[in-house]
Amino acid sequence: MGKSLTFLFLYAISFAHIVAATETIILVANTPDKSTKLNRQQVRNLFMGGAIPYDLEAIALPSENQTRVLFNTKVIGLTESRIQSYWAQMRFTGRKRAPKEADSENLLLEYLKNNEGSVGYLPEGMSTPEKLTVIYTTL
Repeated sequence: MGKSLTFLFLYAISFAHIVAATETIILVANTPDKSTKLNRQQVRNLFMGGAIPYDLEAIALPSENQTRVLFNTKVIGLTESRIQSYWAQMRFTGRKRAPKEADSENLLLEYLKNNEGSVGYLPEGMSTPEKLTVIYTTL
């Protein structure tokens, strides 16, 4: 029994280290202007339907995706339920639409590669094609 607990403890520590290493989120865009950079408020506005000084289209991941959870926490600053409530209100009033969603990080990358002006978030360390530009990185 003692060896099993030790193994589980060591496994939990190593898993926590992996999760901590991937907590940085990058925002990547398919934009011809490689010098484009956004600040946190501009990223938040982009994904929450606010105004930004660029013609960009936000693409999100599904609500159960861990990268989305981290993005919402670190950048948007709201829980998923608060964000869903906000978008329900916007749909009801006809004012704004939530960003399109890609089912996975790999499908998000494919969408970004094929659609100029699209922007999405990914875990840092994920391989991104040269065609895409990192325009924001969480701390």
